[in-house]
Amino acid sequence: MSQENSENSKVTRMIVLGPSAQINQAELVQKIHMMELPLTIKSTCYGAIIHGDEPVVKEAVTKIRELDPCNIFTKDRGFPPGDTRRCRAKRGAAREGFHQLEKEYELLDCLREALENPREVHVEKPKKISPDEFKKLIEESEKPRKP
Repeated sequence: MSQENSENSKVTRMIVLGPSAQINQAELVQKIHMMELPLTIKSTCYGAIIHGDEPVVKEAVTKIRELDPCNIFTKDRGFPPGDTRRCRAKRGAAREGFHQLEKEYELLDCLREALENPREVHVEKPKKISPDEFKKLIEESEKPRKP
């Protein structure tokens, strides 16, 4: 198998530590290294990036999440660590997607709370309206509003 084909069979996952995580980035990276799995590991400000064959990455993610299941989150990353198309050092600015990650990070304590205190939720399906009711709503929304 050529190097390009073998690289195409690999996956990259971001491991994001929530604000209430019981470990820090350095401890996270150390624990991943101690697994002695054939992975590329990169420490980041939010946790780590791991890159390797999919089964190995999945194994690492499963083991890492066991350390603090309500505070360690993962997501796919489309590019391997150091890829010049995404690398901040090469671009000279925050990479695309970083600001999205910042917003997601703000929600992680809410996710932790939900994971620690699960409860059943019932959602009512909205009722369908007739075409005549729909037309009436459209007509009302098109009328000029009074000041």
